[in-house]
Amino acid sequence: MGRVFLSDSFDDIQLRQMRLLEKAAKLGSVVVFLWSDEAVEHLTGKGAKFPLEEREYTVSSIRYVDEVQILHGRINPDELPINTVKEDIWIVMQEQDCPAKMAFCKSQGISYQVLSSQQLTTVPAMEKDLAPGSSGRKKVIVTGCFDWFHSGHIRFFEEVSELGDLYVVVGNDANVGALKGQGHPMFPQQQRRYMVQAIRFVTQALVSSGSGWLDAEPEIARIQPDIYAVNEDGDKPIKQQFCREHGIEYVVLKRLPRPGLPRRESTHLRGF
Repeated sequence: MGRVFLSDSFDDIQLRQMRLLEKAAKLGSVVVFLWSDEAVEHLTGKGAKFPLEEREYTVSSIRYVDEVQILHGRINPDELPINTVKEDIWIVMQEQDCPAKMAFCKSQGISYQVLSSQQLTTVPAMEKDLAPGSSGRKKVIVTGCFDWFHSGHIRFFEEVSELGDLYVVVGNDANVGALKGQGHPMFPQQQRRYMVQAIRFVTQALVSSGSGWLDAEPEIARIQPDIYAVNEDGDKPIKQQFCREHGIEYVVLKRLPRPGLPRRESTHLRGF
């Protein structure tokens, strides 16, 4: 397989963009041409929601992406800034399709593929069985809503994954609604799980089947983690007590963004 190119701002990645990256990865090695802040403003007439450094960190953390190259200045969105070979593919969303892109690919002798909205809005079925714990590392569990997925979540996963193989239990819709109130969650549980699973620091993501602050108790029984990690917002006495009673190490991490990036919270991104 050759290279698969995507060229976009990847500003505020949601399900459709993640599905695009996943499908691209099945065709070859994924190279993302990421537009700089200046390029985004030039092409769209408005600034990016998230700065380049944050977008680059997010895209680079996705398991489907092999390489990220930054495109600066006044770029041509209908051409690729690289020498291509016949095994290469340029893949775009339907709304990005245009004759100029197709003509460019034809002139270069490479493939051009357009994916429809229908192909990108369905959450694929995911594994029900636990990933085998054969790495020899400790098993670490984190739990949470992970609703509007952002760089703060990714940084948390990155830090926790240094402690061992990371299992993320995403709160089920009913329990998130009960704990957080009307209007929560913003995105359904299988979509939230899919977004979490796409991050390269995560060994496996699951959906909780319990309720309350220990809604992941059934999953903890299955995973049998060595460590339960939380950030300061997720630190609860009931979790501390549970870990003491079950011989699980309890780790509380400060909620700090990656150096140089702004602090993000899902609540503050509602409607952003």
